[in-house]
Amino acid sequence: MEMTSDFSNNGKFDPSAPPPFRIADVRAAIPKHCWVKDPWRSLSYVLRDVIVVFGLAAIAIYFNSWLVWPFYWAAQGTMFWALFVLGHDCGHGSFSDLPWLNSLVGHLLHSSILVPYHGWRISHRTHHQNHGNVEKDESWVPIPEKVYKELDITTRFMRFTVPFPLLAYPFYLWWRSPGKTGSHYDPNSDLFTPAEKMDVIISTSCWTVMVALLAYLNIVVGPVPMLKIYGVPYMIFVMWLDFVTYLHHHGYDSEVPWYRGEEWNYLRGGLTTIDRDYGLFNDIHHDIGTHVVHHLFPQIPHYHLIEATKAAKPVLGKYYREPKKSGPFPFHLIGYLVRSMKQDHYVSDTGNVVFYQTDPQLYRFFRGKAD
Repeated sequence: MEMTSDFSNNGKFDPSAPPPFRIADVRAAIPKHCWVKDPWRSLSYVLRDVIVVFGLAAIAIYFNSWLVWPFYWAAQGTMFWALFVLGHDCGHGSFSDLPWLNSLVGHLLHSSILVPYHGWRISHRTHHQNHGNVEKDESWVPIPEKVYKELDITTRFMRFTVPFPLLAYPFYLWWRSPGKTGSHYDPNSDLFTPAEKMDVIISTSCWTVMVALLAYLNIVVGPVPMLKIYGVPYMIFVMWLDFVTYLHHHGYDSEVPWYRGEEWNYLRGGLTTIDRDYGLFNDIHHDIGTHVVHHLFPQIPHYHLIEATKAAKPVLGKYYREPKKSGPFPFHLIGYLVRSMKQDHYVSDTGNVVFYQTDPQLYRFFRGKAD
């Protein structure tokens, strides 16, 4: 593919233009020690998070007050999300160089929050291998116009109206996205190769054990206490996951390209991802907002991502989208989410470089019904 200028005819930067650097150039800019994985350091983060999770539960149960429960739900849901991120690192192999340790820790962490470790690990690997590819991407992939118009109006409305998309993850695990088939729990799903069947069976079995344990606790403790202790934090975790992963690929101030066919390659796809600043939550959820370098090089441990990004930025230049600085709480990101949901509905069925288009009739229909 012929390289072109990264500026359009009107002199403005064109983010869809092939970059004037190679992925090897980005890799070379990152210090060598950023690639080193320390299993003891990784395990220390697991220990920290697990102590906080059990400590929060103990405090909430001890006080058992409606003055405490809302704070507990917000904090514990955030910690469930932190556990997910560490399990996510296990899936990438950035947790350690020991496959057995990655698998053990990944299963323990993800099963505890009702995520099938291998099932999700494999589909997430597909996402990283095809990021920014309309045809092959897996996570929050754009809906082609033809598929979009085949959706009923209620499905369209719920998919693009906050807060409904923030509750999507459990449904995605079972049924994937519109236009795709398969389940993360089914070893025979087209998500997986025959060689991965046993991995999926193991993960689904671990998930089933966790579901059985929760059912048993519902009988012993009661459904209302379990809802307060586990159910509500789980929903907060799901909202964190959908919120963060969506904003990794949507909602920037300017348009973000998506690719098809020969216009796509790994580097151009990775450059469509977006870093975000989450204020005081950056350390709590293990700098998952430092996402561009993570997408290009998922082998880098999370505790080196900030340094690696700082080193890579001079090479990335205008292709790096500088995140807006957050206060202690990233309230500004809610505006990005809402605006993107109102604007980013589908992409054209044709063209190898495409941008999101807006359905101007989507909300008019429901406003008309309300009137």
